[in-house]
Amino acid sequence: MALKKPALGKTTVPAPVPAPSPEPGESHGAGLDRWDIAILRELQADARLSNAELASRIGLSAAPTWRRVKWLEEQGYITGYRAEIDRRKIGLGVLAFVRLDAERNNSASTRELEDAIRARPEVVACHYISGAGTFELQVVATDLDAFSRLAMDVLFKLPNVKDLHTSFSLGEVKAGAALPLQHLGRASVAR
Repeated sequence: MALKKPALGKTTVPAPVPAPSPEPGESHGAGLDRWDIAILRELQADARLSNAELASRIGLSAAPTWRRVKWLEEQGYITGYRAEIDRRKIGLGVLAFVRLDAERNNSASTRELEDAIRARPEVVACHYISGAGTFELQVVATDLDAFSRLAMDVLFKLPNVKDLHTSFSLGEVKAGAALPLQHLGRASVAR
């Protein structure tokens, strides 16, 4: 079989391949769009979703979904992932709401108290509050005796504590709920 020589002066240039059009949701601005909101909604419902399953649920392919999740983490919208544990199943039968009044409200003593509160694993949440008191703590304990010991031996001895006022949970109606995202959907449509 004889090979043909190409004709002189003629070169074959392949036709340009058009750049792939960006997938929906590929570009990302400064704020949240509908894809980000969908990701947040799905991950709040089940943070154990694989990237492929998450992508399937929101209607994007895996690569842009992964990039968006990373962006949401880097920007601080997603602050972590953890399992929700039933406190009663692990022996923490008491949930107390403790209003803590501080002795002095200056920055140094308040910072010292904040650091001491953060260091206590029994304090599962703490908020500055308006009205009477300085902080509202959510505290867990195995039983009332354990809570009493914790209050007397630890909480009252935290730096700058003036007084404690405690209420106990008698039953949970709703806990660990996902954050509402409806207001974000309205804002992204308005853009």
